Amino acid sequence: MKEFLKIIRWQNLLIVILTMVLMRYAIIEPVIGKMSVVLRNGTGEIIPMTLRFPWYDFVLLVAATVFITAGGYVINDYFDIQTDLINKGRAIVGTKIPRRMAMMWHNIFNLAGVAAGFYISWRSGYFMLGALFLVVSGLLYFYSASYKRQFLIGNLLVAALTAMVPLLVAFYEWPALYRYYEVNAVSLPDINIIFYWVGGFALFAFLTTMAREIIKDIEDFEGDVAHGRNTLPIVMGVLPAKIISICLVSITIVLLYLTWYFYINDKITLTYLSVAIILPLVFVIYRLIFASNKKELHLAGRIMKVVMITGILYSVVVKAILTLNLLG
Repeated sequence: MKEFLKIIRWQNLLIVILTMVLMRYAIIEPVIGKMSVVLRNGTGEIIPMTLRFPWYDFVLLVAATVFITAGGYVINDYFDIQTDLINKGRAIVGTKIPRRMAMMWHNIFNLAGVAAGFYISWRSGYFMLGALFLVVSGLLYFYSASYKRQFLIGNLLVAALTAMVPLLVAFYEWPALYRYYEVNAVSLPDINIIFYWVGGFALFAFLTTMAREIIKDIEDFEGDVAHGRNTLPIVMGVLPAKIISICLVSITIVLLYLTWYFYINDKITLTYLSVAIILPLVFVIYRLIFASNKKELHLAGRIMKVVMITGILYSVVVKAILTLNLLG
């Protein structure tokens, strides 16, 4: 059981769950709660908008995402046995867990994830949206089998799929909101705003994941060279790879402050961003500049992961600000 939990990266799966739950209940719910409508068959009273995507369908959406993600982690370990032995000194698949069993779990997770994805898409009235889960499961397979060995393609794919996790919540909530309030409300407010909020988190996830993936490639340079991979550090060199990572982190910092200045501009957000996100990112830049061994690079990668979590947890701050009317 311990080895099984390791290959599915249970900590990362918890982060996926946390991200989706917070996007729904800490971002979308309070944001639309600030919008008021008058129902056609009501008393004429102005009431706040509420979530319309059923909670049990949302649970299935989270489950589908988790299943597909777990399947991706399993197949990644399946194809990475030799490189893991060099880079990490150990490999679970092929030693603790037989390759055939790993492939079986990969197929089970993907089947369950795709089936759940098509089901909730059918329930939502957009059956073909379920094809997204099928495409993602295929991309994760080809990422492990081929794309991660190619220059930048693997990094961009992982970053894009990570950014898709928060967006999935908006993709399924928006149609439910539109269908209900278009029919039942006298006028429909601009609910596209939920994409601006969730999209901000998605962009943050993309940039930080991209930077972290490049840092991991630098850390795994030795094993990747031995197996003929064409990662960014191998093709361009370790120093250019570090410079690109530093640029991505710097862009993230600049965008965070610009977003705060032009769109939010409150002291609570400024304090949280500066202490919980910006400061660790600055340390990552410092670590990348002076890192001289795998241990120091590994620390930079771990800090990036912590920053990704604190970035997600900013949604709790958003909920508090909107619920308690602290903005301004």
